[in-house]
Amino acid sequence: MTQPTPGTGRVALVTGASRGIGYGIAEALVARGDRVCITGRNEDALKEAVERLASAAPEGAGEPRVIGVAGKAHDEAHQAVAVERTMEAFGRVDYLANNAGTNPVYGLLADLDLGVARKVYETNVISALGFAQQTWKAWQKENGGAIVNIASIAGLAPSPFIGAYGMSKAAMVNLTVQLAAEMAPGVRVNSIAPAVVKTRFAAALYEGREEEAAAAYPLQRLGVPEDVGGAAAFLLSDQAAWITGQNLVLDGGLFLQAGH
Repeated sequence: MTQPTPGTGRVALVTGASRGIGYGIAEALVARGDRVCITGRNEDALKEAVERLASAAPEGAGEPRVIGVAGKAHDEAHQAVAVERTMEAFGRVDYLANNAGTNPVYGLLADLDLGVARKVYETNVISALGFAQQTWKAWQKENGGAIVNIASIAGLAPSPFIGAYGMSKAAMVNLTVQLAAEMAPGVRVNSIAPAVVKTRFAAALYEGREEEAAAAYPLQRLGVPEDVGGAAAFLLSDQAAWITGQNLVLDGGLFLQAGH
């Protein structure tokens, strides 16, 4: 008879995790035995994600392994409630994965509506800072932990028509190093910068032309949420105990093409 896999004793909060990259991160953490709280805007989608994750979680002693808290990432009240619910359910919050993001506009920066630019920054950058502040105060300041921020290669080089998104992700990389310096030695903070990952969020970048898009990558494929999930799980683990302030590029070798 197969014995139940014991939990790790660690707890993670993953934002924007009802699908896509956030779900991939939550899935990797749950699979190794972490207890996880996920957030998302759509309550029905979030409930479905919680059920899928819970069904795949290692068996425990009857305690819940996955909970969900619906809300908008940039809402400070939602940030506080998500952390509070995590603490109530699990008694701790060791890890934070800031994945929630938006990209509501495609076009040139010269034509960008400044209100849209503010919305992008509120959701992609300020919300990440807010969640980091909340987890720091609730648990990590006194007990330690780790944070992973999901950035993008769009924050490292110009990307056609998604300039606002790229600017916000560049800010996310800088937020990472700032927090890493300020929260050391107890809390490690790193970021991950993926290239195109096959999600609904990024569909406009490859839908109907996936083979053509993948041809630009030396590894000859686009990313999938599991690629980011595995990297995030590593950075949110004791195996990465001497890594902080780093930005891990996951690009299938795309940046190698810059020299050819």
